[in-house]
Amino acid sequence: MSRSADSIAFVDLDPTEKFAEEVIDGLTQPRKQLPCKYLYDEQGSILFDRICELDDYYPTRTELRIMRDNVVEIVEQLGPRCLLIEFGSGSSLKTRILLDRMQEPAGYVPIDISREHLMKSVHALAAAYPQVDILPMCVDFHETFDVPTTRHPPQRRVVYHPGSTIGNCTPDEAAMMLRSIARLCGVGGGLLIGVDLKKDVQTLERAYNDSQGITAKFNLNILRRINRELDADFHVEAFEHKAIFNEELDRVEMHLLSKDNQTVTVCDEEIELTAGETIHTENSHKYDPRDFIQLATTAGWSSRKVWVDDDRLFSVHFLVVASSPAT
Repeated sequence: MSRSADSIAFVDLDPTEKFAEEVIDGLTQPRKQLPCKYLYDEQGSILFDRICELDDYYPTRTELRIMRDNVVEIVEQLGPRCLLIEFGSGSSLKTRILLDRMQEPAGYVPIDISREHLMKSVHALAAAYPQVDILPMCVDFHETFDVPTTRHPPQRRVVYHPGSTIGNCTPDEAAMMLRSIARLCGVGGGLLIGVDLKKDVQTLERAYNDSQGITAKFNLNILRRINRELDADFHVEAFEHKAIFNEELDRVEMHLLSKDNQTVTVCDEEIELTAGETIHTENSHKYDPRDFIQLATTAGWSSRKVWVDDDRLFSVHFLVVASSPAT
C-alpha cells in the first residue's frame, strides 16, 4: 500500500517560534552571533543548494561519491525494515541513493527547519517512491521531539545526518547531539553521518569563500530574513561576508563584518556595531576520523564502518547505539 503525495501527513512544530528571542540574545552578546539554523529560510535553502553545486565546494560532491561507491555496503549496515530519520534533509539528494537500494524500508522521516523547501522535496520524493511511507517534520532537530508512527513497525531506527552538519556544533554540543540521537534510536539503533575531515587551509577557505560569491549571498540572506520577519532595518550593503579558518579550534568560521559604525533596530532593540566588528553566523568543525569515533564512543556509540574518499577530504560513518543511552 502506498501513500500519494497529496495525502502526506505533515508534522509542523513551528521551529521559528523562538526566532526573535534568539536573534536578540545573540546580537546583544559581547561577541555578536546568530544561530546558523536561521540561515535556512526558503531563500537560504535555495542558495545552499547552489553552493553544493559549486566547484569550490567539495563536501557535497565528495560525500555523494562516497555514498554511490559504497551504497551496497551502506545498505547492508542499515538492514531490512529500517525507519530512516534524516536530520536536515534539505533537497534529500543523497537520500535517494539509499531509498533506491534499501530493503523494505519501514518509512522515511525527513526533518528540516525550512518548511517550504521541505515540502517541495517531500512531494518530489513521494512521487518517485510511492511505496515508501514518508512522514515529514518541520522541526529544529536540536529540540526533543517524537517520531511519527509508521504503518509498518520498523525493525530498527537509523538517523541519517549527512553534509557534516554535525560540524556546526562545538565538540561539546556535538557530544550532546550524539547522545540525543542515541536516545531517539534506542539500543541497536544506527547513525549514518557525514563528517568533514581536516585538510589544508587553502581548500577549506576556498570552499567557504567561493569565487562566484554564492556563499556570501547565503550568509547575508540572514540579515534580509531578520529585516523581513522581525521588522529590523539592517542595511545589508553595509556588511560583507567573511570566512576564516580557526586553526586552534579546527573549524571554519563564517562572519558578517560591519563596514562602518552603525546602529540597527531589531524588535525595537537598538544594536550598536563598530566598523570591523563581526556577527558570527556559523562554524564548521573538521575532524580526524579517529577523533570523531572517540567523540561518538563517549556519547554511547560503537563504530561499525567508516568510508573515506581517496583524497581524504570527507568521511561517512556508520555507528550503532552500544548501550542504554544516558538521559
